[in-house]
Amino acid sequence: QVQLVESGGGLVQPGGSLRLSCVASGSMFRRYTMGWYRQAPGKQRELVASITGYGGTNYGESVKGRFTISRDNSKNMVYLQMNSLKPEDTAGYYCNSFPTVYYTWGQGTQVTVSS
Repeated sequence: QVQLVESGGGLVQPGGSLRLSCVASGSMFRRYTMGWYRQAPGKQRELVASITGYGGTNYGESVKGRFTISRDNSKNMVYLQMNSLKPEDTAGYYCNSFPTVYYTWGQGTQVTVSS
C-alpha cells in the first residue's frame, strides 16, 4: 500500500518560516506530479502548490512568492518551504499526487500561525 507521511509543521509567529517534508512509498514516485494541499477548519481542502516529476511548479495565488515546492526523486521526498507566513495560512497540510489518485491521504501536519 502506497503511503504518505508528512512532517515539519508547528506553531510559528506571523512572518515566520517553516519547511514541510513528505516521504512517499512506492517506486513510481518520480513519475507523478506531487502537490501540497491544505485544509483549514470549516473549509474545503485546497491545492496550494504542485511540482511535476521534472520539477515544473505551480502555485495558488494566495501563496505565490511566499511558498516554494521542491522534490528529491532519489529519496521519494517532496518539500514545501513556507516564508512570510500569515495567520490565514493556518491549516492542516497534506501532500499527495495531483490528481489525487495514486496515494491514500496521510495524516498531514498542522501549521498554526499565531502571535
